[in-house]
Amino acid sequence: MADEPLVLYEVKDHIGVITFNRPEKMNAHTQEMRRIIQNALLDIKHNPDIWLGIITGRGRGFCTGKDLLEKLSPEERDPSVLATNERYMLQRSINKPIIAAVNGACLAGGAGTALLSDIVIMSDQAYFGWPQVKRGISSVSGPSMLSRMLPRSVAMSYLLRGKFIKAEEAVTLNLAHEAVPHDDLMDAAYRWADEILVNAPLALQAIKEAERLTESSPLGVRMDVAREIANRVLQSDDSKEGIQAFKEKRDPVWTGH
Repeated sequence: MADEPLVLYEVKDHIGVITFNRPEKMNAHTQEMRRIIQNALLDIKHNPDIWLGIITGRGRGFCTGKDLLEKLSPEERDPSVLATNERYMLQRSINKPIIAAVNGACLAGGAGTALLSDIVIMSDQAYFGWPQVKRGISSVSGPSMLSRMLPRSVAMSYLLRGKFIKAEEAVTLNLAHEAVPHDDLMDAAYRWADEILVNAPLALQAIKEAERLTESSPLGVRMDVAREIANRVLQSDDSKEGIQAFKEKRDPVWTGH
């Protein structure tokens, strides 16, 4: 394990898989890990051969946030590595579907990464939490994300106590889509990926783009933007293929063009 990269990244069958690989430290992120993750997210965003991303971890932790024990001198700090909030915005800017396969403790920055994903699958051993207040630290993802996904009073009840949210409870709260036995986690993630990728990749990206660009807009603006994006997708080869396959009563063959 010592010789393996801190983050594994693989592209196969149009899926880019990011695996946090520092299990002995519950996948707490070092600067080097953040650099690799940032580059992998950029590849998922810009590589036309990638149609969907999966983010997961090895060991007992998905990610417990930033490594609080990593002390870097000014000379060791890499200015090209995005701050946590900037990396969140990079992930949010990706129009391709992202699945978080949460294998274990998903705390602080790890919870932010999961909540920014489109689909969240949790191991029955996994849990969310924002325990920073127990260490005299505030949070970025807790007040900015959790408090928008849950009623304010519910979110604050977790954030102010640093209380964990177990997998089944996360499903009940609509923070996760499914909780599965631990050994079935990646099978479940790929099952969701297969169910998504049976659809046209450009249409999938258009759905997410329209949602993302109009998140805080009035209804009329949301519909206008969605219509403009939908019109653009209608000009794609895949749109023509989808209609032709419907006429011929066969499964379409997508190219991503």
